[in-house]
Order: sequence, then C-alpha cells, then structure tokens
Amino acid sequence: MDLIEALRSTAAIRDFTDEPVADDVLWRVLDTARFGPSGGNRQSWRVIVVNDPARRAAIRDLYVQGWHEYLAMGAAGLSPWAPITDREVEAGAIAKGRRALADGVPAGDFAEHFDRVPVLLAIAADLRLLAAVDRDLDRYSIVGGASVYPFVWNLLLAARAEGLGGVMTTMPIVREPELKAILGVPDTHAMAATVVLGHPLRRPTKLRRQPVAEFAVVDDFDGEPFSPGAAAGASPPPS
Repeated sequence: MDLIEALRSTAAIRDFTDEPVADDVLWRVLDTARFGPSGGNRQSWRVIVVNDPARRAAIRDLYVQGWHEYLAMGAAGLSPWAPITDREVEAGAIAKGRRALADGVPAGDFAEHFDRVPVLLAIAADLRLLAAVDRDLDRYSIVGGASVYPFVWNLLLAARAEGLGGVMTTMPIVREPELKAILGVPDTHAMAATVVLGHPLRRPTKLRRQPVAEFAVVDDFDGEPFSPGAAAGASPPPS
C-alpha cells in the first residue's frame, strides 16, 4: 500500500468479522512495528498478547466501568479526563456514570464485548527508559509518550498492510492498578495503551479531520494560519 494513502486512510476500526488473526500475521505486525522511533532508541515498550479468557473478561470489565464515566463526562459537556477542566462538574459526571453502571445501563457493543476482539494487546512502558523531559514541570507530563506512541501507531499501520484494522484505546488505564494486577505488570512500568486488531467488518471511506489552517500557524501561537506561501512572506528573525 502507498504510504501516503495509508496515512490518510487508516481509521479507527472497532467492528470485526469472526475470522481469527493467525499468530504468524500478528508476529509480522509486531516485527514491523518495532521500527517505530523512541527516545535514545531505548524501545521502552512491552507488548502483552492477551489470550486468556479470564484476563480478557477482567479487562473488559475495566473498560465498561471507564466507558460509562467517559459517556457521562461527554454528556456534561466536558472533554473526558482533560488535564485542564472543571473538576467539580467532572466529579459529578463520574458519579453519574458509576450509577449508570450500577443500574445496568448498556455500555454499547464494543465495550461490552471488548473481550471478544480477535487480538487484544496491552502495551506497557518502562519508566526507567523514558526521556520525560517535562517530568518536573508544574503541569501534566506528556512528553514521555513520544517514546511509546510512535510504536503503537506503527502497529496500526503494519496491521493495515496485513489487511487488518484496529484501534488504540486507553480506557482500561483509568483503573491502572487493577489492569497491572491482571497482567502482572511491575511497578517499574506504566500502562500506555491497549490495542485491538482484527479483520474489519467495513472500512470508512473518508476520515474527518480539520484542515491545516486550523492547527498550523506561523511564528506565534496566535500567528497567521500557515499556508503553502507562508514561508515566502515570513518576516526575518530578530537581530
């Protein structure tokens, strides 16, 4: 597949056929994904291929719990778990989501059957290997993910090349201690993602993304939108 086509058309896939994914196919996906960049080439990722039905069911239960909270926060007008948010409104929404779970409100097909996906991967990151240069700043730390998530995206692109589809989700990590206990993950590692893969039931034909001018600006956070001719008209740097 052409690289540009893959980059512009690899969608989040959550509906799969019943066809299993052979181990040799998954091995090829992982063998390609490992070439994703990471800080210092430390390759901090650890992939757990979750096959055991009991562990899958336990992870599904964590997903369902988080999903109810996610839906309730969205209904309250919040971006779920945003680092900058109205914590009081968020707490009320989370409580409402937990009541929905207790009342048996359906969480949707993907969440309730999360344990039945053809391939379930859990990705952990070795905290001893991450170059988290923002670690000591007085804000939410995000930079360490740069050494893990390119690998996860490579997984999805490599899966696409094999005719598979999938999606990365972090929902079970809302309850990371429980997730780590299910998978036997030591304290030296943090959970970075779960990835599901399979043969897609259907593929979206068009992805919706904002245009370049909505997110790329010149010289300043509030600068002019970047355009193909923006560089030609740029001001010289200050002396």
